[in-house]
Amino acid sequence: MSQGEQVLSYPIPSRTALEPPEEWAQLRQQCPVARVSLPSGDEATLITRYADVKQVLSDPRFTRALNADDAARISTNESGGVFNSEMATVLPQSGEGHQLWRRMISKWFTAKRMMALRPRIEAMADQLIDEMVRKGHPADLKASLGFPLPVWVICDMLGVPEADRDRFSHWSDALLNLTRFSQAEVDAAQAEFARYMAGHIAAKRAEPGDDLLSVLITDTDAAGAHMPDAGLVATGQGLLMAGHETTANMIGKMVAMLLADRGRWEQLLANPALVRTAVEEALRLDANPGFGMPRYITEEVEVAGTVLPRGTTVVCSMASANRDETVFDHAEDMDLGRSPNPHLAFGAGAHSCLGQALARTELQVVLEVLLRRLPTLELAVPADELRRVEGLVVGGLREVPVRW
Repeated sequence: MSQGEQVLSYPIPSRTALEPPEEWAQLRQQCPVARVSLPSGDEATLITRYADVKQVLSDPRFTRALNADDAARISTNESGGVFNSEMATVLPQSGEGHQLWRRMISKWFTAKRMMALRPRIEAMADQLIDEMVRKGHPADLKASLGFPLPVWVICDMLGVPEADRDRFSHWSDALLNLTRFSQAEVDAAQAEFARYMAGHIAAKRAEPGDDLLSVLITDTDAAGAHMPDAGLVATGQGLLMAGHETTANMIGKMVAMLLADRGRWEQLLANPALVRTAVEEALRLDANPGFGMPRYITEEVEVAGTVLPRGTTVVCSMASANRDETVFDHAEDMDLGRSPNPHLAFGAGAHSCLGQALARTELQVVLEVLLRRLPTLELAVPADELRRVEGLVVGGLREVPVRW
């Protein structure tokens, strides 16, 4: 890369909430390893091609040590929010320790457990749609269904009261800050969230239930060790945030993408068997997924013929990689029956998303129930007037106005 080349401001804005930035295709073709300026003002390297993103996410030399002295700060705060919060540093980030932690958690997110959860998720979706229909349209699908459903599911799994969900939402947003909150607000939210979770774990220790945290308190790893309290707190925080933000936003985006072109909705009504592949295609084609996945290298590494010096912070755009024409035929088209669909929406390698089976289950159930209950569903505003979530690490739509 020549020193004189343009340094793009990142995240790169797009014209509308459902469309990708035009720069993605240009970067994949002409500058797959690009210099970008983050919201903090620090510089990082952006990776946009499928093979390169997969390489970086699967290579242990690209670490999560984003609190290193020379790592680029992600957000406008001194800290990088969720990427190098206390929560992120307490949990083992690599090696055997990370694998042990994943094994203890992942048994709660197996396909078998998700199948068992399905009827309860479906009943909850029906209940939320009943309430939305009772209030009449236009309605905000995100507030009525997209947000409360995954929150209820993760609260249920962790044994925390759903009544606290508004507090979780604020704490999550603050920890996922890019430009929205001050450092003082982020610090206060982090302290309140950790205090709440420590109290919840103490209550579970005194009176265990059949929820994930109660079991983790008594569980031991392969070496016979219990997870320390700080690890339990960080695990609870991480799962609550993931359960809140990503799926809640994805439900709204998926439905908006399918309703933006009425032919897509009609295709699903005519053939509900396409729901599973339609969910995967919505995940692949999501143009508004948020910041991407940052990594930090402690040694010189080559990517796509470019040598990255030690101390480089790399940002992987999975969303750009998911539109790579060399991997996906007609990559810009939404093909509801696309198969195979090896998208990177859930990452790759040792850090791929733990909760992806849960997210897929929630997305599939929501879509099935909407098609059954509200076949005449449509957007209440033109698709290009939908407004994106701003200032957070996660992407989403502020609201999804619908009628039926």
